[in-house]
Amino acid sequence: MKTFILGRTKEEVERLVPENQIKTVRLGEEKICLSRVGNAYFAFERTCPHRKADLANGFINKFQEVICPLHQYRFNLVTGRCHQSNCQDLKLFKNEITPEGLKIYI
Repeated sequence: MKTFILGRTKEEVERLVPENQIKTVRLGEEKICLSRVGNAYFAFERTCPHRKADLANGFINKFQEVICPLHQYRFNLVTGRCHQSNCQDLKLFKNEITPEGLKIYI
């Protein structure tokens, strides 16, 4: 497992990851999506497990779910669980906000 740090302060991380938006970042060889809802940060795989649509083109709803832009599948950002039974769950990446920035574990 590799650890990446985004930003240098909590305030800088908040500017880099606007609330209720999805941002794509490259961490090493992998591109992932980041989002923030309030003080909670979410790191998740970039493509939908269903048909590989780019989740950066989706949106975050008020239930802390990312909505796929292709078929509107909903994925819980806390558990990764898909609300449609015929789709795999979304891969999530552990992360934590620290005084040094946002640590993301890949």
